Amino acid sequence: MNLIDLATPGFFAAMGIEHRALKKRAAEGDTTAIGYERKDTIASLLMGTASLYAPLALAKALKPVQPGKGRARVALVATALGAAALTTAADALANRNDDSSVTRWARRVRPSSGVTAVATGIVVGSTGWAARTSAKRIWEHSGSKRDRGTGLAVTATALLAWDFIYYWNHRIQHESRWLWAIHVVHHSSEHYNLSTALRQPIADVFGMFVPYGLMAYLGFRPSVIETARALNLIYQFWIHTEAIDRMGVLEEVLNTPSHHRAHHGSNQQYLDRNHAGILIIWDRMFGTFEREGEKVVYGLTKNINTFNPLRIASHEYQAIAGDIARASTWRQRFGSVFRAPGWNQRSDDPEFALAS
Repeated sequence: MNLIDLATPGFFAAMGIEHRALKKRAAEGDTTAIGYERKDTIASLLMGTASLYAPLALAKALKPVQPGKGRARVALVATALGAAALTTAADALANRNDDSSVTRWARRVRPSSGVTAVATGIVVGSTGWAARTSAKRIWEHSGSKRDRGTGLAVTATALLAWDFIYYWNHRIQHESRWLWAIHVVHHSSEHYNLSTALRQPIADVFGMFVPYGLMAYLGFRPSVIETARALNLIYQFWIHTEAIDRMGVLEEVLNTPSHHRAHHGSNQQYLDRNHAGILIIWDRMFGTFEREGEKVVYGLTKNINTFNPLRIASHEYQAIAGDIARASTWRQRFGSVFRAPGWNQRSDDPEFALAS
């Protein structure tokens, strides 16, 4: 049984205490906190459950196409390259100024071939990256030579290292649409309470992140790294609440409910701010810190208005696929995937604006 399993009963107990505290405040006339909403809470709990099991199922499903796995991997790479070649040819033909049967064919085939090329390419890239940067692989390859052992000091240092890498991974999840599609699940609720903390992503397997395996290279054992991960995750549970206001001098060092409320805000001043896990000093150091000021409006800049877990998990992928299908150049396709969320809506690519 790991730390998360041990902490789970405490999560639910804390949610009950928070719910009662917020209801009492509301009864006393305090309307500043949003509190709980039944359907939203159920959606968050379902997404939390899915985040525990879906990654295991996805990892099993993708195992045949992992690097070194033979025919399935070769077929996946061949599909990605073939779809990319077909899309490139279709671009050249579809962009001609005529209405010939070849041009019409190219325009019909290009949307599906473009989506296939990008999707399979992402699977190739993400599975390859995961296989080569796992803590276990790096530990066995070279990290064990620098074994730091165990103990309180080692765990504390690992927690600091995890928190630093977490800051950058969290930040790039907000700055790259491909990774935002994974993380947007956590920001999809228009409520903010402890159940929101459990609304976790299910598709990390498709991401390419700054590898926590770097910690293994530095001599941290995989078991110590896992402990650091669990402690970081447990810490972030309690900051998802409106029941706690400011925390005095701790606000200058730690990520607090106030700082994280701002992070979850869809207000312009709060977008892409306060990416810290435990220590807010990373945001202060790297220019992404914002204090909670005006009332926070939770959710997305364009809310999806659903409590359906499947829709919550997939809506951004569907939007990305639609943008890729409408694209007419590789620049547009790559921009739709890798540039910041909302890039297409900002219409800073004249070619895409014309194509769409």
